[in-house]
Amino acid sequence: MSQDILLRSDRDQVAHLTLNRPAQRNALSLGLMDALHKELDGLAVDDSVHVVVIAGAGPGFCAGHDLKEIRANPGREQYDVLFERCSALMAAIVDLPKPVIARVHGIATAAGCQLVATCDLAIAAETARFSTPGVNIGLFCSTPMVALSRNVANKHAMEMLLTGDMIDAAHAQRIGLVNAVAPESGLDDAVMDLARKIAAKSPLTLKIGKQAFYRQREMGLHEAYAYASRVMAENMEARDAEEGIDAFIEKRTPVWRGD
Repeated sequence: MSQDILLRSDRDQVAHLTLNRPAQRNALSLGLMDALHKELDGLAVDDSVHVVVIAGAGPGFCAGHDLKEIRANPGREQYDVLFERCSALMAAIVDLPKPVIARVHGIATAAGCQLVATCDLAIAAETARFSTPGVNIGLFCSTPMVALSRNVANKHAMEMLLTGDMIDAAHAQRIGLVNAVAPESGLDDAVMDLARKIAAKSPLTLKIGKQAFYRQREMGLHEAYAYASRVMAENMEARDAEEGIDAFIEKRTPVWRGD
């Protein structure tokens, strides 16, 4: 991991990954995307971490792709590489067997808004702003559209994509782009309260649940119920499920082992 462009700190079974290109509003250069993807791959098998938080250093969360880098390396081959790597990064967040929370302050635009929508949960500062402004520069936000359209209703997604307008944090919460809004001074506390609450659960259960959520969402109703029934029956055989049920009956705190 490059300490220059991506920082990591761990606390209370929570890994904090901080995009660290503040002068560029944490624009997603190829280097930053590769560093983040590599770190996520490592976290996938790190049993000491139950929850991941993605944040941005400096005045904003993430301003999307690095347009200066893009214009300095024009050509279809380079464009294909750029968007394939970005898509692979977003898929890695969804595939990560641990919940991922976006800690959003300042702006989250274009691929930065995509990053927020891709994370499993998001908490924003009251002053945060969101947009998919590609349409304003002749470049429709097609890849951000994938994550955005899977998190907010179609008409809200289309309005953001077609107008490129900036929306505030309260509006982002109303349409389901973020879970909660907090005062900027209390943003870290709000994020950690949520992260600690989730990290206290069985890591096996979190892994099973996150994977099942995304898989069933792409299925028809009957197929989804059949799939979820199999998952739940398999989950019931886990040691953590037996421990959790016994602890509930015996009115004690469960002791998770992750198996």
